[in-house]
Parts: sequence; C-alpha cells; structure tokens
Amino acid sequence: MTFGVPPTSESPSGGSLAVTAPAGQRHGHTDHGRRLTTAFQALEEFPALVESRDRLLSVIADEHHASADVVAAVESDVALTAGVLRLANAQQGGRGRVDTIAVAVELLPTQAVRALAERVRTFDFFARAGVWKSAPERFRLHALATQRAADRIASSAGYASRDRLAVTSLLHDIGKLVLIHAHPGYRSQVRRRARTPEERIRQERTELGVDHAVVAGVLIRRWGLPASVASTIERHHNPDAAGEAAIVRLADMLAHQRHGARVSPGEMLLSAGVVGLTPGELRRLMCDLPGASQRRRHIDPSPLSVRELAVLEQLARGSVYKQIAHDLALSPGTVRTHLHNIYGKLGVANRTQAVLFANERGWLSALAWAGTSGATGTAGDR
Repeated sequence: MTFGVPPTSESPSGGSLAVTAPAGQRHGHTDHGRRLTTAFQALEEFPALVESRDRLLSVIADEHHASADVVAAVESDVALTAGVLRLANAQQGGRGRVDTIAVAVELLPTQAVRALAERVRTFDFFARAGVWKSAPERFRLHALATQRAADRIASSAGYASRDRLAVTSLLHDIGKLVLIHAHPGYRSQVRRRARTPEERIRQERTELGVDHAVVAGVLIRRWGLPASVASTIERHHNPDAAGEAAIVRLADMLAHQRHGARVSPGEMLLSAGVVGLTPGELRRLMCDLPGASQRRRHIDPSPLSVRELAVLEQLARGSVYKQIAHDLALSPGTVRTHLHNIYGKLGVANRTQAVLFANERGWLSALAWAGTSGATGTAGDR
C-alpha cells in the first residue's frame, strides 16, 4: 500500500473516526460518516509521482548517499512524506513522536525506506487513470508551492521548526482529497462557488457540515502522526491561527496568489502581521517567490576572491563582524580587512551598496539574498 503501514479503524482515543456535521446541518450524517471512512481508506492508495519515487530509489541506491538527499527526495512528494512518517511512528510504537522527515530518516533503516518506495503506487502526468485521475498532480503542485512559501516565511520570520513546517505545509490540504473522494460533487458544489480560501472553508461547512482542515486533522491522527502536525493543519484556516498554523495559512494564500487564484489582500496582511512580517516584507516575498527556486545568472565575472565573497554573503544575511569571524573561522580584524578590500574592488562606500551591487550582478547565492530584507548601515556600524 502507498503509505507503508496498515490502516487503522479507530482514532488514537479509541472513538469513531466518522466526522459528522454540526447539529442542524446533519444531512444524512450516517451516510456522510460512511463516505468519509471510505475516503480515509482510499487515501491508503494515494499515489506518489513516479519521478519522485524513482529519484528516492536512485538516491538510496548510492551506498555513499547523504541523509539530506534522502530527506529532500521524500519531502518532494505528499505520498512519500506521509508514508515515511507513518512508518517511523509505527516503529516507535505508535506514540506519535516523529514529526519531521529528518528524524524519520535517521530512525528508519535504509532498506525500510527502499521497501516503502518500491511498493508505493505511482501516477504519471501523461497517463492519468484510476480513482484519483488528475487530482494528484494539481494537489502536488499546490502542496509544493505552499511548502516553498512557508519556508521563505519561516526564514524571514526567524521560525525555528522548519523541518516540521516542511511536513505540515506539504500535507496542509490533504483533507481536500478526502472530501473529493467522499463527495463527487465537491468541485461543483464548493470549489466553483468559492473565490477565496476563506470562502471555500465557509462553503464546505455550509454544504458538507465539515471543512477540509478538520477532516485532515482526523486523518493525520488516524495515521498515528503527532498531535503537533494534526493541530497545525486543523487550525491553518482559522482567522486567529498563530505560530506554525499562521505560517501555513499565509503560505497557502501566497501559493494561491502565485497561481492566479483570488485571495483576500486584507487577510494576507493580517496573517503577515501575525507571523511578524511587515507589509513591505510581504510585498518583497510576493515578488520573490515566483523565482525563489531559480539560481541567479552570473552576468559579470566577480572580482572578489572566494573568501571575500563568503564574507559578503554573510554580510547580506545580516551577520555582524563577530558572527562572520566565528562562522568563517577568521579574526574580526581579518573580516574588516576583507570588507575594506571588497569596498575598494567594487567602488562602493558601505555594506549596503556592496550587497546591492553584488546581488544585481548575480554574485550572491539565492540563500544569502533571501536571508536579508535589505542591508543597511555603513562600514563602521558593525
């Protein structure tokens, strides 16, 4: 089966997993619960992208592979991420403690990850078939866009749990798959009538008596994954969402906006404020996201040495002299000498000009430029 561990019939608390509509909105709640249970079971066979599966197997086949490469391959796919997390938590006695792929890969034997990848069902964009048809590809694209946006937000906001965020942002909409399977008219009844994510949630509650975020939380708990993952996903559409749920909420809006869907500007600004981003930082994030995964072209050859460029990249990230010296194993005096040489070679007067000059010519890595909201100050202020 896709996710590598057998499905369970009960929630961790031992209660029924059937999600029923609130009082006054229960339209055939017995049938509703049965539909959801059937959909939960269908998710056991949700496929991985064939290329993602093959990439993971290729990485594992290298006997000198790095764990980071395995993690990256798994985190690129919804089914692989869910499967590896479920397997790791199952091997930990079902205690729901493993909430990142990094920890899961560390705990699981390589052969266990390989076996999961070998038996996973797959889908190919050019050969759509089966119960899910085109849903896996659309879902995957939005999930990955949200994952990338969430990581950029976390970088800007200084959020520490980015490994777990990679999981929650990737799986945040998995409840939609349940609703699509449980209610054949979901797309016409809900999606086409709703213009924004907020409207879609309200429409789900009105038409179905439940929303996809709550359904996802039930599914995540059914799989034996940690409550930290389930609660974040459950709350990611709440207007009062905070912490990781607020990051996922904003990332979801950014992903929709990037692909031309309607979002509420007011809700985006409110969410940005909750996670600690100013309107200006949000605007820069929206501008940068479409090319976030692309490397800058090196238009002009750099006159800087490798060490000078390393110092400048640290400066672009906002590091002070002492931190640069520590990270590069240099003395503060040597760092100052490098900066003096950098300013001379580039013909600039301060670090702000140096960073902007180098970035415009593609000399700074995308990571270094993403880590700064615009260097400020002069050569002597650090």
